Amino acid sequence: MFGPMRRRRQRGHTNWAGNQRCRPAETLRPRSAGELARAVADAHDRGLRVKAVGSGHSFTGTAMTTGLLVDVGSLARIETVDTDSGRAMVGAGITLATLNRELHRRGRALPNLGDIDAQTLAGATATGTHGTGLDHGNLSTGIAGLELVTGTGDLLWCDRANNADVFAAARVGIGALGIITRLAVETVPSFNLRTVESVEPVADLLADWSGFATSSEHPEFFWVPGTRRALVKRSDRTAADPSGSASTRRRAEKLLVENLAFGAAMRTVRRFPSTRDRVQRLVGSAATASVHVDASHRVFVTPRHVRFVEMEYGIPVDAVPEAFERVQALVAGMTDPPSFPIEVRVSGGDDIPLSTAQGRATGWIAVHRYRGLEYETYFDGVEAIMADYSGRPHWGKLHDRTAESLEPVYPRWAEFAGIRARTDPAGTFRNDYLDRVLGPDDS
Repeated sequence: MFGPMRRRRQRGHTNWAGNQRCRPAETLRPRSAGELARAVADAHDRGLRVKAVGSGHSFTGTAMTTGLLVDVGSLARIETVDTDSGRAMVGAGITLATLNRELHRRGRALPNLGDIDAQTLAGATATGTHGTGLDHGNLSTGIAGLELVTGTGDLLWCDRANNADVFAAARVGIGALGIITRLAVETVPSFNLRTVESVEPVADLLADWSGFATSSEHPEFFWVPGTRRALVKRSDRTAADPSGSASTRRRAEKLLVENLAFGAAMRTVRRFPSTRDRVQRLVGSAATASVHVDASHRVFVTPRHVRFVEMEYGIPVDAVPEAFERVQALVAGMTDPPSFPIEVRVSGGDDIPLSTAQGRATGWIAVHRYRGLEYETYFDGVEAIMADYSGRPHWGKLHDRTAESLEPVYPRWAEFAGIRARTDPAGTFRNDYLDRVLGPDDS
């Protein structure tokens, strides 16, 4: 029925963090959009649920299924890069790491990135992945068009002129509207960033929060619980050349300090909880000041070899100081406080219905736990705080919210629901996670 496309039994699928597992009935790795569309049409006719999976970097169950699991890894080709318009046509299964490298080779770049590049482009945009900077939206705001396989197996091209309402919603679709097979993305000429890393009192950053948030094009800070200081990273475009050996040395230091040594420290805390205070002080003291210049994608992205689970909330940007101080108080009262740094970033608002930054400039507070440690108590406490500020959880990171509590914080919720009913009328792309966060679609 599917020609050369092979259908195989699957023993099980596990995400990167190891906290989500499923046993799909079948797994497919289609080599073209047409093959994928035929597979979805067949699944629709059989009443089989379908989910797409990329590199497994979502901490939620957004890609989990007991039905048909579609691995989009073969849909990873860069088709064209128009240097005049800056638009690139790209297979949805390409990882950000490969895309960054190939764009750089062609003299192009994405204008902003998060700090991990292992995700597929489709997975990162579908969940609203973002970097930092008030002049920049999340990665999905750079989508100029997309090709979508609907729940009935139809292949739909969507942009601002064609199927515009579907395009508006599918840029952050959480896998609910269909499977994206390729995307047209906006790129810019390659550029270098000058990054200044400093160690500053976290109280000072919060006291002049608006000053910090506008202190560079890409500001962020990391605070280690149990300390008074934060590692601050400010990155701005520069005409200067890369720092050469200094940049290479800096990347090596990040691998050593932020991955190998940090991983050893986290394993020590997991095995010997009494060492936590000492480890917190050591992790906090490991932050050092530096200045370096490198290609943008090398500055944005940091190697992440230490495995963890994460929750991140977007709140109105002006609410960050108060919310963060409440998180600090929560941590101070815990009998088992975290040793993982808390990350704070900012981004601009956008017009995407289910984007976490829809309609408002956003401050981001991300909390982590080393894999294997109890995280529910910590995450539940942070989530309760964020709810007081109309917080919206990152769609690909852990949270316990339901459709009932999420609908009030998304003004365009009904618009998304209507488009979902049209593109997936039989609920082919439903799973437990979507039923919880969006509600069952009555199909």
